Order: sequence, then structure tokens, then C-alpha cells
Amino acid sequence: MATTVSYEYLTIERKGHVATITLNRPDRLNALNKELTREFHQVLDEVDVEFPDIRVVIITGAGRGFCAGADVLGQAQTLQQNEEKPPSPPTADDPVSLGTVPYTNIPTLAEHIRKIAQPVIAAINGVAVGAGISISLASDIRIASEAARFSEIFVKRSLVPDTGSAYTLSSAVGRGIAMEMALTGRVYDASWALEKHLVNKVVPAGDLINEAEAVADEIVNNPPLCVREIKQLMYSFDPSMAQILMHEHLANGPSFGTHDRKESVVSFVEKRTPVFLGR
Repeated sequence: MATTVSYEYLTIERKGHVATITLNRPDRLNALNKELTREFHQVLDEVDVEFPDIRVVIITGAGRGFCAGADVLGQAQTLQQNEEKPPSPPTADDPVSLGTVPYTNIPTLAEHIRKIAQPVIAAINGVAVGAGISISLASDIRIASEAARFSEIFVKRSLVPDTGSAYTLSSAVGRGIAMEMALTGRVYDASWALEKHLVNKVVPAGDLINEAEAVADEIVNNPPLCVREIKQLMYSFDPSMAQILMHEHLANGPSFGTHDRKESVVSFVEKRTPVFLGR
């Protein structure tokens, strides 16, 4: 028997030993504002403490998008506010790791997904760009619908890849393809993503959740303690997600507060081609 709990911007359905988290801002392609980010962290905490009753987590999106990354309209408002009081640039003393920053922090979602006991399946139903592709990369298995689209769009916003994808992307597809994606900000389709091993499988849109649930059921039927340890073991040779997030945080420093950073956001809001000046 399935039970569903609805929050303001997401839902969580528990069915057997599987919990499905659905990001639910379809009008914004499930872009991450503070409220959705907070709720996302909250439900990750909830399912973590429910292990081993909940043994697998599926993440997907409502509507046409998996997740369009950070809410750019919200960023535009922040930039306008900061014109009156220029913010301080990123430093190594800033808190960036899970447990040291507010649960409205987007980059630590990657750390949180990796931290929970359960393996996580990203069921990528549509657009996965910016932090959205990073969330999928932080997941353990990625299944995409034929409608899925992928982009490391950060560079178009005068940002470096974040939410862990500065590392997880090259780990998945290799350094050369990761560089191409990060430096161009191109949008790629699902068949390309499968060819480059960005996803495990591509299925018709109508089959996506059934396929994710079928994989989840296979995992559920294995010993839960062993499954948990496999997840931790597979990442034990990687740098910690906290280290990755700090490197990303500092790498955004040079473009912080620049004309190009503001222009990347304002041009998006104004629906025009940006003009970058290198300052």
C-alpha cells in the first residue's frame, strides 16, 4: 500500500521499501528556490532515519523538468539587493558542508544524497541542468526518459560547476567530455547521455517510473545492510564531498560580483543574448 505526503514544493510516496521524492514546481521546471531546497533536505533526513524500512530512494520531477537548477529569477532579486551592499567574496573560512550551512543551501544536496544510507535512483524525466544535473550525478543510478535533456549550464551563468559536479561529472563521463560540457554549456539529449555513460539507461517517457521502480525492487530484495555498505564502499576512494564543495566554492571567487556574473542573470531574465566583458 502506498502513502503519499505532500509538501509545498515536493511530494514523497512510500510504497513498500521504496520512497519516491518528486520535485513539484512544474511551472519553473522544478528550479530550486529556498523553500524547495529546504524541503528536499528535510525529506532526505526523513528517509535516512527510516532505513532499513525504506531501502531505496527514487528522485524525479513533476511535469516537463527533472530540475532546472537554481531559480535564476530568485538570483536576479538577490543581485539587485546586493547592489546596495556588495557581498563579501567566497573564502576558505566559509561554511560549505552539510551540517554547517542552512538547509536552504543547494550545493550540499549532493553531499546529503551521498550521505543517506539508501542507494538513490535518479529518474530523469526531463530537463536536468545546472544543479539539476549535479543532483542526478550525486545519485547512484541514473535512468532517463527519452525526453530528458542535460547541461552543465553553469558557465552561461558565469559560474563554475557546483553541487559536486566539478568532480562527479568527470567521474561519470571522463575528463574530456566533462570539459566539453562544462566549458560550452551545451544542451545534450538522452541518447547522447547514454552513449557517454552519463546515464545507465534510456526508456520511453511513459515507462520511466516503472523502470526505476523495477530496479529499486531488485535492490530491495538484497540484504539491506550489505546494500548500504556497497554504497559507502563505492565512494570510499573518492575525495569527500565536503572537499569538492569547498573547491567549487572557492573557484567561483574570481567571477563573484563581476559585470559578467550580473549580466549572465539579467540577460536570462530579459531573454536576450548576454554580452560578456571579462570583468
